[in-house]
Amino acid sequence: MNTDISIVLPAKNEAAAIGQTIAKILALQYPQADILVINDGSIDNTATVAEAAGARVIHHPYGKGNGAAIKTGARAAQGNVIVFMDADGQHDPADIARLLAKLQEGHDMVVGARQKGSQASIGRGLANGFYNRLASWMTGHRVEDLTSGFRAVRADKFCEFLYLLPNGFSYPTTSTMAFFRAGYSVAYVPIHAAKRIGKSHINLLRDGTRFLLIIFKIGTLFSPLKIFAPVAAGMFALASAWYGWTWWHEGRFTNMSALLYTSSVLIFLLGLISEQITALMYKDRQ
Repeated sequence: MNTDISIVLPAKNEAAAIGQTIAKILALQYPQADILVINDGSIDNTATVAEAAGARVIHHPYGKGNGAAIKTGARAAQGNVIVFMDADGQHDPADIARLLAKLQEGHDMVVGARQKGSQASIGRGLANGFYNRLASWMTGHRVEDLTSGFRAVRADKFCEFLYLLPNGFSYPTTSTMAFFRAGYSVAYVPIHAAKRIGKSHINLLRDGTRFLLIIFKIGTLFSPLKIFAPVAAGMFALASAWYGWTWWHEGRFTNMSALLYTSSVLIFLLGLISEQITALMYKDRQ
């Protein structure tokens, strides 16, 4: 399989780690693999180190984001199977073989699921746990690690959803939910993520706000009604409670009750429309 594998490493200012990461990959059973580094506007010598280590490097003239680097790598990949992994030393190249072995069992995407003790901080660990439970409820399948960037995918299927992927850090979430929605098989392999080399590019305030939006993106990517229907039901229940209270105390139907009832119906109808739009997004385009 070696000549059919592309290993894509998005990198921004990762000169301290990229060389040894590539060396570890080459030291394993992938000397013929297409190792592709996407230099996302680095201001250090990331590109020079990566080329010297033996990787093919594609340059972004400025920082476009982790997701944009992933899309560039997927378009340029030569293999039928693409392995995405971080260039900062968190992911162990020895785990690539385990991901590929699982993929050969008939799956379309295999994700390296980080075990306890692998999260960068307690806060991020709690947030990822919440995302995993939410995604599991949305899909009806157990999602072990929604945000892991270490994964092996079948290139043709992954490229179907490039237009959906954001340019920021939420590409793992979007791609996982897209695969589930399309009916493709997703599997998980337990891994341990080491402490990264160098400084993280994630800003707690800025990216924390973006990750909150992921919650709504999960719903709209997979089944919008699972988001809209509970909200509509809550509005309807609130309208009924308010109507009951005003009828009991004042003997009349108020404008607030009418507004709440109308809002509940509109929200439900928006969910239905979103469900139809989502279905069109995932129709077979072959």
